[in-house]
Amino acid sequence: MSTNELTKKIRELKELQALIEQAQAEAEAIKDDLKAYMIDNDTDEMNVDVFKIRYAIVKGSRFDTAAFKRTHADLYAQYTRQTETRRFTVA
Repeated sequence: MSTNELTKKIRELKELQALIEQAQAEAEAIKDDLKAYMIDNDTDEMNVDVFKIRYAIVKGSRFDTAAFKRTHADLYAQYTRQTETRRFTVA
């Protein structure tokens, strides 16, 4: 690929990423409106036409890695493994 072709592809990529970010922001705004409506109406589930929307509390548990590392550094080191990935960025 020539430099001109690469530049064109990068510009196209940046434009598409901007469109995606805009669409995601608009979708989040709509979600926020729906959540606010559900909170105002004190409901966590609604049937609207053919759609069912939920905004409910979900409880979960997570392992506190930082606390475990502080209190059991030797065990943490024993069960920690290095990984390698590739990261693609365009600046």
